[in-house]
Amino acid sequence: MNRPHDKPSPGQGDGSRGWATTRRQFLRGLGLAGAVSVLPRSSTIMSVSADTVQRTDGLEEWGRDAQSLTLNVNGRAHTVKVQPRATLLEVLRYDLGLTGTKSICEHGACGGCSVLWDGRAVQACLCLAIEAHDHEIITVEGIADDPRFVPLIESFCAHDAAQCGFCSAGFVVRAAELFLRGRSLARDEVRRELCGNLCRCGAYTKIAEAVTAALARGGAA
Repeated sequence: MNRPHDKPSPGQGDGSRGWATTRRQFLRGLGLAGAVSVLPRSSTIMSVSADTVQRTDGLEEWGRDAQSLTLNVNGRAHTVKVQPRATLLEVLRYDLGLTGTKSICEHGACGGCSVLWDGRAVQACLCLAIEAHDHEIITVEGIADDPRFVPLIESFCAHDAAQCGFCSAGFVVRAAELFLRGRSLARDEVRRELCGNLCRCGAYTKIAEAVTAALARGGAA
């Protein structure tokens, strides 16, 4: 009499090859097939030489290793050693300790990491640090220390243009670009100019009022 536990397992005495064996063979075969399909492409990629990269016009070859770099930030020269892939946002915050430049979305969608790049507001999370080596960078700390922007800062305070304040640095930097143009704008124009900056608290009305009033007092140009 055969008891349940005496029943032969798959692949043992029942004439079948067994699920475990079949699975191993299947995976082994799949792996070999994958290797065959991948190897030609990998060989092609690995065969790209450095000469091919150097012949590309308009590109500056930095290599893969960390590079010593001098950045002009807030009127001072800072020498740092950075990886070519490091963003300007990362270097400002973690190498130079300028944490006023906020790391929020890191996709260029919120404006919280805005800095002035040769007088224009850009999102530092979308810029490589090595791209900034011949440019003048001003962060919100530099704006706060610059007497030219005192009317702008005072206007933000007078109009209570902040709630939690996390986005304020980005708005101030973007407003500073407008301030440098030296001309006044209507409030609707200001709102359009600031549309790339987001405020989760919804303080847009007071921010627009603050910037409009500051521009009416006269820009820094």
